[in-house]
Amino acid sequence: MTVKDLPPVAELSEQQQRGWRCVWCSFPVTVGEDVDLGEQRARPADGAAYSWFPRACADTEVCAARTAKEPR
Repeated sequence: MTVKDLPPVAELSEQQQRGWRCVWCSFPVTVGEDVDLGEQRARPADGAAYSWFPRACADTEVCAARTAKEPR
């Protein structure tokens, strides 16, 4: 299995950071039909550290096709 690095949290929408949308293609995700990427910690240069909760589409081929069509 190939593992991609997560995109920088600052480049993601609040919905992607909270796990409501796919971290890669921004498509709405449903619990049980997605991949939980685990709690992540962000440590900004200015401000307090915080947690974010990325999720991804379970169907990686469909997700990749969506990502190719619409740049983030």
